[in-house]
Amino acid sequence: MTEAPSAPGADTRGRDRSSDEPACYAALDLGTNNCRLLIATPQGGGFRVVEAYSRIVRLGEGLGQSGRLSEPAMERAMAALKVSAEKVRRRRVVRLRAIATQACRMAENGQTFIDRVADETGLRLQIISPQEEARLSVAGCLNLLDRTYDAALVVDVGGGSTELSWVELKDAPPTGTPPLRAWLSVPIGVVTLAERFPEGETATDGWFRTMVETVKAEIAAFKRADPLRDVFDADRAHLIGTSGAITSLAGLHLKLPRYDRSRVDGIWMTRDQCDAASGHLLALNPRQRADQPCIGPDRADLVLAGAAILQAVQELWPCSRVRVADRGLREGILISLMAERSGRRRRKRRRGPRSMAAA
Repeated sequence: MTEAPSAPGADTRGRDRSSDEPACYAALDLGTNNCRLLIATPQGGGFRVVEAYSRIVRLGEGLGQSGRLSEPAMERAMAALKVSAEKVRRRRVVRLRAIATQACRMAENGQTFIDRVADETGLRLQIISPQEEARLSVAGCLNLLDRTYDAALVVDVGGGSTELSWVELKDAPPTGTPPLRAWLSVPIGVVTLAERFPEGETATDGWFRTMVETVKAEIAAFKRADPLRDVFDADRAHLIGTSGAITSLAGLHLKLPRYDRSRVDGIWMTRDQCDAASGHLLALNPRQRADQPCIGPDRADLVLAGAAILQAVQELWPCSRVRVADRGLREGILISLMAERSGRRRRKRRRGPRSMAAA
């Protein structure tokens, strides 16, 4: 796995860190809509989060029309990245991986912005491929896979793209990553879809249906997952949905007075419950959606686009149950970083101390 170098001030060799102080690892994800940072220490077979930071920056705002990242969008992202870099320094992170996704992949000036980020913050962002993005999303959701099913479809709805990963669970080992049978990246996310189909004063069933059909047309042309079609038709598969829009739907379904990750992450929703939450949103005007405690003004104009993407997937790949994931890319990065460091330590122990001649 390729890693971005650590930010200035990151304690890459463990100096100035007491021997009994757990090492901190960090994952930073700069997407089309959000900038997210997660800092954690290893704990058992997983990790313990010591700090999390997330800001809606809308880096991809207007990108579909102009082909470029706008100056206001870059300034919003830069402000969040500077905060993230300071948190990395303060926590003396030993390993950091910072990635950028669809907005920077698409934009003519995406690499120029990446270079500017390095100059101004010290963070060296890596623009990853859609395939790597899908792989990391699956890795971050491994604990949510129900291995009593024969297959699962992990749907990562981003701001500028949606990654779909078909995972085969039948006869897969009880632990570790099961076989990834097919993956698809659709260049449609909540920001790009919402900008393509502006809502107007009120949302209508016809307007929502147009978004659903647009997404379906992109996914339906993909045939590499067809060997798993019978499994889905027989309802022996489940979905895992990871995105702010899907977690917002779950919060709405639960009628939470405020968003609570501990109550949302990992819950199961039926297809009917997903449809009911989407129907509830359609009945609200933009101001009413903004007043919903699990949506707020920053997502009010995007959540229905996310609901449309989820519905398109459910119509093409029917599952009676959806597991909601408030996790994904960042968690996948952390798991990969910690596993790699643990593997290096095991190899070093097997080699033993260097001989005098080698020294």
